[in-house]
Amino acid sequence: MIGLPKGTEFNKRIPKQKFYEKLSINSALKRSFIDQVKVIYWRNKIATSTINLTAGKKVTEIELFEVSLTEKNLDKDVLLQMDKEIPYHIVFLLEYEGLYQAWISYKEETTSQNNAFNVNTYYHTDWLKESALPLKIDGFDLDQVYENFVRQIAGESLKFGDQKESLKKSVERDLRRKQLKKQIDVLQAKVYAEKQLNKQFKLNDELKQLKLELENL
Repeated sequence: MIGLPKGTEFNKRIPKQKFYEKLSINSALKRSFIDQVKVIYWRNKIATSTINLTAGKKVTEIELFEVSLTEKNLDKDVLLQMDKEIPYHIVFLLEYEGLYQAWISYKEETTSQNNAFNVNTYYHTDWLKESALPLKIDGFDLDQVYENFVRQIAGESLKFGDQKESLKKSVERDLRRKQLKKQIDVLQAKVYAEKQLNKQFKLNDELKQLKLELENL
C-alpha cells in the first residue's frame, strides 16, 4: 500500500472486537469502535525481516494499519486504544469513501521495561487520494524512517526551528506553540472584557510577553 516495498505487505484483517471485547474500556469508546469502524487491516510491517534496514535504538518495527470508517469522523481515542495495546510504532491510514487520512502519534517508550509506550500528540494529513499521501521510506534505520514518517504527516507543524533539531524537540516546540496560542486567545478576550484601565495595561503586558515567546519559537 502507498507504494511501500512488496516485501513489507502483510494484509491481515484484524477483528475490531479484539480491541474492546476483552479490555476494560468505557462504553462510549466501545460504541465508537462498533459504530465508526467498519474493518481494520494490518497492511504493512516495516522491520529488519521485511526490508533492508537496520533496527533503530528506539524503533524495532513500524506497522501500517488501514482503518475503514463508516463515517468521516473518528473518535481519536480509538486510535489511542490501538496504540496502547500494540507495542510497536504505528501509521494509521483512515479510509472513507476512497479518500485517506494518514495519522501518527509521537510515541515514546516508558521506563517500565514492559513494552509500554507514552502516546503523545497525534498528527494527521488532510483527506487525500491514496496516491497523494506524503509518505515514503526515508532513512538508514527504523528510527530515522519513523521520525521522517512523523515529519511527513505533520507537514508544516514541525517545520519551525532548526532543521537539525531532534524530533522530540520539534514536537515539544509545536506543543508549546499550540499552548501559547490558546493562552493568547484567552488573555485577548480578558483584555476586551476588562473595564479598568490599570488592569487592561497589566493584561496587555502579559499578552505582549506571550506573543513575543510565540514569535521566538
